[in-house]
Amino acid sequence: MASDFCMKTLVIIPTYNEKENIEKLINEVLKFNVNVLVVDDNSPDGTGEIVKNMLRQNSAQRSGQNVNLIKRAQKLGLGSAYQAGFKWGIENNFDLFFQMDADFSHDPKDLQKMIQEIQNSAEVVIGSRRILGGKIIGWSWFRHFSSWGAMSFSRLILRLKTKDVTAGYRAFTKNALAKINWQNVKSNGYAFQEEIIYLCERAGLKIKEVPVVFVDRKVGKSKLGIKEIFNFFKTLFRLFFSK
Repeated sequence: MASDFCMKTLVIIPTYNEKENIEKLINEVLKFNVNVLVVDDNSPDGTGEIVKNMLRQNSAQRSGQNVNLIKRAQKLGLGSAYQAGFKWGIENNFDLFFQMDADFSHDPKDLQKMIQEIQNSAEVVIGSRRILGGKIIGWSWFRHFSSWGAMSFSRLILRLKTKDVTAGYRAFTKNALAKINWQNVKSNGYAFQEEIIYLCERAGLKIKEVPVVFVDRKVGKSKLGIKEIFNFFKTLFRLFFSK
C-alpha cells in the first residue's frame, strides 16, 4: 500500500457460520492498515463470539478499534448486511468501503491494487473474474456455464458495461455511495450486487475492474441456492421494466 494513502478505510465482511475462516481472514486483512467490520447474522457456530474475543484482545492491547462487530438477531442476508455496514461506516466517518466474502474466495492481497485504482480517481472498483487476468478456481463446468449465461443475459438486458456483474469483491468511495440510493435497495445476495452496479452505472460513476483470482471456498458451506438464483432474475426484470 502506498504510504501517502490517507483515506479512512473499512472492510465490511458479512458472516454466517464462518468460524473456520473469520479470525485468520481478519488478521490477514488488518495487515493492510484498514479497519474491519464484521456483520454477523447470529451464526449458530459461534462466529460472532470469535470476533468478540478479538475485540476484547484489541481493547486489552490498546491497539485501537480496528476490529468491529455488528451482531444481528437473525439471518437477514447479504444485501442488508452491506447496507448495515455502509450505514455504520458513514456514521463513523470512513471514506472508503470494501465488500469482502468471509471464506477466502477473495484474496486480501488484492486490497492493495484495488486501493491503487481509488488513488487513480476511480469511484468504484470491482475485483473482476471476467476480465483478462481474472479467473475462477474450483467451480464445476456447470456452474461456470450457468454463471456465464446469467451474467451475459443480465449485461444484455440492463445494458451494463461492467463485465463481472455479481462480483462480491468491491470498493466504493463515500462520495460514490452518496450518489446512489443504496439505502432503499431491497434485493439480497447476488441480486444485491447486480442492482448496486446497475445504480452505479446509471449514476455515471467512474468504475474500474481489476483482475482477481476467485478461489471457491474450501471450508464451510456455500450460501448459493435456488432462492438466490430466482431473486437474481427477479431483480433483473424489475430493473429492466423500471427503466
